[in-house]
Amino acid sequence: MNSTNNPLLRYAWFVVALLWPVALLNYLDRQMLASMKSSLMADIPDIGSDANWGKMLGQFKWVYAFCSPIGGYIADRFSRRFTICASLFAWSAVTWATGHVTTYDGLLLTRSLMGISEAFYIPAALSLIASFHIGDTRSRAVGLHQMAIYTGVIVGGFSGYVADTPSLSWRFAFDACGIFGILYAIPLLWLLRDAPQSPGASKAPGITVAQSARELLWNGSFILLVLYFTLPALAGWVVRDWMPAILKQQFNIAQGPAGVAATSSWQVAAIVGALGGGWLADRWMKRDDRGRIFVSAIGMALIVPAIFGVGNAGTLSVAIGFLVLFGLGWGFFDCNNMPILCQIVRPEVRATGYGVMNLVSISCGGLADWGFGILRDRQVPLNASFSVFAGAAIISIVLVLLIRPRNTETSS
Repeated sequence: MNSTNNPLLRYAWFVVALLWPVALLNYLDRQMLASMKSSLMADIPDIGSDANWGKMLGQFKWVYAFCSPIGGYIADRFSRRFTICASLFAWSAVTWATGHVTTYDGLLLTRSLMGISEAFYIPAALSLIASFHIGDTRSRAVGLHQMAIYTGVIVGGFSGYVADTPSLSWRFAFDACGIFGILYAIPLLWLLRDAPQSPGASKAPGITVAQSARELLWNGSFILLVLYFTLPALAGWVVRDWMPAILKQQFNIAQGPAGVAATSSWQVAAIVGALGGGWLADRWMKRDDRGRIFVSAIGMALIVPAIFGVGNAGTLSVAIGFLVLFGLGWGFFDCNNMPILCQIVRPEVRATGYGVMNLVSISCGGLADWGFGILRDRQVPLNASFSVFAGAAIISIVLVLLIRPRNTETSS
């Protein structure tokens, strides 16, 4: 897999290219809602309050989190290819339907369905990429895939302009994205294929739910990784979902510019971080099997002051500067989570493992979204909330450095 003339390696990079538009849509369809908050609340008045808005954001995450281990287990046991394609088709249909809701209850329903359908994608996609990229291309491949996620958030940041355009509106954005995803699922099913089985690995269909759970939950390094994956996500989800509204209110700017400033700044930086962090981690792994752990910890060390700074920024330019630092750290962190998971669990349970990570992390992220909305309604100072998030990120640095990798590629 290390030679560029190897047909399997060429197809491994083709897999990343095929999944790029899917990952972009996966987060674009989520981010649009945050960037069009004012338009939706004006068009659907029974949303009513920031607490209700936060609850709706949280409900998506709780449903998504609950379904993630299920989606991961199905991908491990049956087919990652079919799991990915079915997920794309289903969430795209729900995206289209979201553009036609007229009540808060209808919005809650479509966001719940979105949570179910999107939960099957990330565990299956990352485990498929990791299965093709064995060795010194894994962090870079995952980093390139995560770049599509950041790009989706960036594009979603511009949706505030679409919502403010009378000839388009927020409903048009959901219709267009939904139709594109439905159409792309058809050629994807034809072009994508599952990875060949790792040498010496046992067959995935023989793994039961109980066996998967026991193997993961009795693995101390896996528990550490779950906690490490979760603590920074408290800030990550609030920054992603609430920052457009925060900048709009704090610095008295319009919905369109606020959405772009809140998303493009740190997501562009995250792209740079994912590329640099993936390259550095793959290089470091040639000298030390904890190389990816060290690079991820460096990223978290950048995130800590960034979170604190965003919460205390007095001007828009200072806030954007700290968001850029946050994005750089997030790229280092994000491109190495699946590669670190691959160092501590076998290929047969990696999608399930990532699903469990999503279950814990995104459940807590949903609570953070909801709780942050309540704090906003009660006018709790922004710096107080973000200082708590910074403290959680400090703890996560200690946790990741305690992880001990082992040889998992040929275990059975």
